[in-house]
Amino acid sequence: MCLAVPMQITNINGFEASCSARGVERDVSLFLLQGESVSVGDYVLIHVGYAIQKLSAEQAQSTWELFDQILDEEPQLHA
Repeated sequence: MCLAVPMQITNINGFEASCSARGVERDVSLFLLQGESVSVGDYVLIHVGYAIQKLSAEQAQSTWELFDQILDEEPQLHA
């Protein structure tokens, strides 16, 4: 199973961006989003170090709520 995580862009330098979510920061590639306009403050879906899709704030929030629900129902996943 593949998992992509929503993160918020905090800095952009060319095709590289710094993103954060829930206290975790990652440097990611924006290369796959060349056709889209992305800015600091936007939410993107991250998979294996690449931003693969731009998200609305509502989409990012609902995704995190779903992750929380899954983790609450499967306590062994917290380990």
